[in-house]
Amino acid sequence: MNWNLSWTEALGFATGAVCVWLVARQHIANWPVGIANNVFFIVLFLQAGLYADAGLQVVFIALAAYGWWTWARGGGPADALPVRRTTGAEWTWLAAAGVLGTGALTLLLDRATDSTVPFWDALTTALSLAATYGQCRKLLESWWLWIAADLVYIPLYAYKGLYLTSLLYVGFLALCVAGLLGWRRTLAATAPRTTTAVTA
Repeated sequence: MNWNLSWTEALGFATGAVCVWLVARQHIANWPVGIANNVFFIVLFLQAGLYADAGLQVVFIALAAYGWWTWARGGGPADALPVRRTTGAEWTWLAAAGVLGTGALTLLLDRATDSTVPFWDALTTALSLAATYGQCRKLLESWWLWIAADLVYIPLYAYKGLYLTSLLYVGFLALCVAGLLGWRRTLAATAPRTTTAVTA
């Protein structure tokens, strides 16, 4: 079992690092690589007793399919999906869904599983879902949600003895900062053209 766990964690580490690097570069290949990463983490998290995180990977696979389609489709047949900011309405429903989801998952994990970290498992699940939705839509602020999730994931995985995965999330944190800066530059570069088009 330990041998399988170490290999699962190593494969999760490798595919996860490549996936985030590709997202930061806005490369569409991040989606199939991300799906492979999700499969490895389903096995890893079930073995570690992180049930919400394991279930989250299934949702990630569905969202990855949606994100893959959205990025391929873009703004139309000939356009790439543009980076944009999150609207006030989007923040409102994302916050509401996050609070309700965290509360409901915490209760479920506490009462129906042997999880030792129900709240933290639920919180990271809610943050990750919101961040993934934002990534699918190329919302700049999705990187801030990932950064918040990673700051919880790093000590959580170390506490569960998943030291390689904890280290991976330190790398994720650095890649998220790089992604945030890169997407911000992209947004700044496209903003004048958007403004000109609207004015014209």
